[in-house]
Amino acid sequence: MLCFSTTFFLATTCLLVNAGFPLETTTTCEGDFVHRLSCNDGVISVQTALYGREDSKTCIEGRPSHQFSNTECSLQGAVDVLKSRCDGKKVCELSVNVFGSSDPCFGTYKYLQTKYHCLPAIHLITCEHSVAHLHCDEGQIISVYHANYGRTDQTTCSYKRPASQTGNIDCINPTSKVAESCDGENSCTIVASNSVFGDRCYGIYKYLEVAYVCQYPPGQDCPRSKCINTERVCSHHQPHWSRPIESCKTMLCFSTTFLLATTCLLVNAGFPLETTTTCDGDFVHRLSCNIGVISVQTALYGREDSKTCIEGKTLQEISNTECSLQGAVDVLKSRCDGKKVCELSVNVFGSSDTCSGTYKYLQTKYDCLPAIHLITCEHSVAHLHCDEGQIISVYNADYGRTDQTTCSYKRPASQTGNIDCINPTSKVAESCGRKNNCTIEASNSVFGDPCAGIYKYLEVAYVCQYPLVINP
Repeated sequence: MLCFSTTFFLATTCLLVNAGFPLETTTTCEGDFVHRLSCNDGVISVQTALYGREDSKTCIEGRPSHQFSNTECSLQGAVDVLKSRCDGKKVCELSVNVFGSSDPCFGTYKYLQTKYHCLPAIHLITCEHSVAHLHCDEGQIISVYHANYGRTDQTTCSYKRPASQTGNIDCINPTSKVAESCDGENSCTIVASNSVFGDRCYGIYKYLEVAYVCQYPPGQDCPRSKCINTERVCSHHQPHWSRPIESCKTMLCFSTTFLLATTCLLVNAGFPLETTTTCDGDFVHRLSCNIGVISVQTALYGREDSKTCIEGKTLQEISNTECSLQGAVDVLKSRCDGKKVCELSVNVFGSSDTCSGTYKYLQTKYDCLPAIHLITCEHSVAHLHCDEGQIISVYNADYGRTDQTTCSYKRPASQTGNIDCINPTSKVAESCGRKNNCTIEASNSVFGDPCAGIYKYLEVAYVCQYPLVINP
């Protein structure tokens, strides 16, 4: 039995059992400003959206009274716009100007206010030319909540893609095809490709974003072994600074796939493997963990069957099913272990070709291990800390840069362009291991300079645990 910190438990347990999923609210004043919805756990489900004005207190700074006196102003259909763009996502950003020239009350200074739930769901992103793998525990079936094939930001599935292929972030294409293929199944694979979903935005490199849950079929009771006594969990693990949770007095039943990502069942051995499969070529291979961090278990670059990545290929190109590159797993582990999201090109292996003439694919299987994930920008200080009585155990640390978006605010492109700046380091473990709390500076003087001129960051994955007591 493993013991985790209550900080980690708060992020993954009791807050999800609050009945009725409390409404989150985002309010943004009119103008070219960013309206941002986000869920730490689960996915967005927009409930209401007001573009207009319903009070004389919101967004009034510097405005004359006649610009906020009309409090019965609202644009019809605003909620539909927000739902089409944001439902099923973990993060959704859009401009208040998304409504264009629509003006429900000319002369009134308006605002956009969205209220939304964060619904428990498994969130999956699959880059174009990769295969989405949806799966549930034994006896459970998939129920797709939302799916979109397109592009709504410039960062997802963008590894080494030219700006021309990621610039259109209004490529919205909600699709029912994932539900049609996967609903009611225990597991399901579907290719993220134009041939399956169509091409709403020609020339744009797209991705499939899916939110789904695992549930027992109608009429079948959840086994008691899959349930958690929330009264016991919450009363024992609720930190002193959190507010009381009234609903922590019931027996709730969730899928263990979801619980693995969000609750105390994280302590069960045998974390189910996630799988990402990407066809050979200049395509993005993406691993991600909703909760916890990546731990690569296996990686195949080659071919072991005649069914995967075969569209448009000849029999000769897929007949060799005993093709694999040695050391592929080491490459994936060095780049991805300890991260929440890891993107790389299938071309990472360069000119290595173990079976010339065979059309290959990269397939990675990985765990999402429970861990605290921390990123600290260069010239800042990383603070690692555990609950009283617990000690730090560092799983992985890297000082460098592996994407162009992290710690990039107002940095010139020349300082964020090298995304192959990988520098795994043991210095965090040496400084912080077995301590209750620890600070360490993210700087070249501590970790060296793996890529001169690049603005770097320290990425750490660690857990808090009670010291091992050995009985005499």
